[in-house]
Amino acid sequence: MTIANTISKHLLISAFVLGAGMSSSAWAQSTSAADAKAQYKADMQKCETMKGNDQDVCEKAAEARRDSAKADQKANKESAEAQHDAAKTKRDSAYDVAKEKCDAMSGDAKDQCIAQAKTQHGK
Repeated sequence: MTIANTISKHLLISAFVLGAGMSSSAWAQSTSAADAKAQYKADMQKCETMKGNDQDVCEKAAEARRDSAKADQKANKESAEAQHDAAKTKRDSAYDVAKEKCDAMSGDAKDQCIAQAKTQHGK
């Protein structure tokens, strides 16, 4: 193998590794776990055509892309759960304030105030 061929092969592998790393975050945000698994299998099949260290580097790049996709998916899931929890806390707090305002009233006015607070705040 000539030096030019070796350099070309290393540049190709480097481009694959860099491309996988730079695009994995955006790619992972729009994919499901099944898509990530399919992409990993496809990446590993590409690696099977290589030999030696080139194959090892290719496989590590495929694993890195898969792991990055999984991490992004986990972060997105946790973010959605945190947003849900924050919205619930805000809703509950607003209801508590509205209910407290109703305490100054009595009789039917208080009952209507509480009913309105429940309706407005999803209780």
